[in-house]
Amino acid sequence: MQEDLLQKCLDLALRLGASYSEARYHRHIQTSIFTRNGEMVGYGEALKEGVGIRVIVDGALGFSATNSLDWSSAEEAVKRAVKLAKAHSKLMKNPIKFADARMGRAKYEVACSKPFDSLDIEGKHSILVETWDRVKGSVKDAKVMTLTARYGEEIEEKTLINSDGAYVVSRIPRLSVGYNFVLLHPQKGTLQRSRAFGGSGGLEQLDAWRMPEKAAEEAERLERVLLEGVEPPKGPIDVIVGSEIVGLIVHESCGHPSEADRIWGREAAQAGMSFIKPGMLGQRIGGKYATVIDDPTIPGSYGFYLYDDEGVPARARYLYKEGMINEHLHNRWTASVFGTTSNAAARAMDHNSEPIIRMANTYLAPGDYTFEELLEEVKLGVYMGSYMEWNIDDIRWGQRYVGLECYLVENGNLTKPVRNPVLEVTTKSFYSSIDAAGKELRFEPGTCGKGEPSQGVPVWFGGPDVRLRGIPLGVVG
Repeated sequence: MQEDLLQKCLDLALRLGASYSEARYHRHIQTSIFTRNGEMVGYGEALKEGVGIRVIVDGALGFSATNSLDWSSAEEAVKRAVKLAKAHSKLMKNPIKFADARMGRAKYEVACSKPFDSLDIEGKHSILVETWDRVKGSVKDAKVMTLTARYGEEIEEKTLINSDGAYVVSRIPRLSVGYNFVLLHPQKGTLQRSRAFGGSGGLEQLDAWRMPEKAAEEAERLERVLLEGVEPPKGPIDVIVGSEIVGLIVHESCGHPSEADRIWGREAAQAGMSFIKPGMLGQRIGGKYATVIDDPTIPGSYGFYLYDDEGVPARARYLYKEGMINEHLHNRWTASVFGTTSNAAARAMDHNSEPIIRMANTYLAPGDYTFEELLEEVKLGVYMGSYMEWNIDDIRWGQRYVGLECYLVENGNLTKPVRNPVLEVTTKSFYSSIDAAGKELRFEPGTCGKGEPSQGVPVWFGGPDVRLRGIPLGVVG
C-alpha cells in the first residue's frame, strides 16, 4: 500500500513538471522511561509517521510533507512541493542538479535476538532503579546528590522511491540508555558526570553495556578524583587522550567541517562554517595517525544505514587519510557542485524533514599500541579519560576540552588523580601531535543536531586512546 501511494506521488510530480521526484514514507515508534533517584518521573510512547515529497522543477528544489496517508493529503503535498520549487526557480542563479549515482533497490533490517517486547516495562524500569542503587552504594565520603537515568527504544521504518530508480525499504531498531549523576563533598565541591550507551539492535545490547555496574564503578573512581585530585603539571607535557574525548574531537573537528554544504557556505547561518574551503582536498591537516573515517555500515552502530535517503548505497568515507584532507561528505547536489559522486551522506530526521548532509559513525582509525605501551614512554604527563565540558569555534578550528576522570602519568604509570585539566588545541595541532594510537576502538552514541529547522539524527563517534607530545595543559581556576 505504501509503495502504491509513493508511486502515485512520483507520477503526479512528474506530470506537474518536475524533472526529478522523490517520495519517502518514514515512521518512528518510540518508548522512553525517565527516573530520578530510582523513582519513575516520566514514561512516554510516541508514533510519528508520514510521507515526505521532494522535487526539482526548473532547477529549484521543493519539499513538502504530510502526516496523513490518504491520497488527497499526499496529492496536496506533491502540489505544494512543486509550487514551492516553481516559485524558487525564479530566484535561482545556479540551477540545482543532482549528480548521477547508482540507485539502490533493496530491503534490509537489523535483526534483534532479544526484541523490545521480550521485556516488560517493569523490567526496563528496574535497570534504571538498579543503576541508582548501585551508584549511591559505591561512594563512601561523597554524597550522590541526584542521579537521573533514561531508557529509550525506537524502531525506524522507511520506504524510499525516486524517479531515478531507487527503491529502498529498511527497518532499524535502536536502543539507548544513559545516566547523569552529581557527587557532592562539603569541602571539595561537586562533580557531575553524564554517560550514554546506544546502538542498533535489541535488548541483547543491555547485557554488553552493563550500565548499572559501569555507573557504580565510575562513581567510585570519580569520588577519588573529587577528593584527591591535584592540579595538572604546568608547561608543555605529554597527554594521553582517552577514546571518549578523541571521538568527540573527530566528530567536531573533522566530521562537521567535512560536510560539503557547510564547506560551500550553505550552513553558515544555520550550524556554522568550516575551515575547509573548496579546493583543499589533498592538503595536510596532521600526521600519519590522522585518519578519520565516517562509516554508516558498521554493524550494531547507532548511526547505521546501508542506503541514504536519496537511495545511494552507503560506504566508508575517509575524510582525513594519513594526515591529508581526503574527501568530503556529499549528497547528490553537492556532488554535482564539486564535480564528484555522492558518498551517501543524505539523511532526514523524519518524514517532515528534508534529507541533508549528515555524519553517521565517525572515528579516528586505531593504531597498534596497547594502553600500557602508550603510557610507558611518558615520563611526566596526564591521561584524560573523559570530559566534563567542551567548546569549539564556528569554523571548527580552535577547541577546548575540560577533563573529568584524569590521572597523572609518572614514569609510565598512572598515579594521582588530576582535577580539571584543560586541553586547548587547534584542529591542526591536535592531528599533528599524535605520535601513537591505541589498538582498542571504542564508540559513544549521540544525537547530532544540524539544519534549520533543526534535525537531530543518531550518530556514533569514537576512536582509540592517543598520545600527544608536548602539549600545554591549562586548568580551570
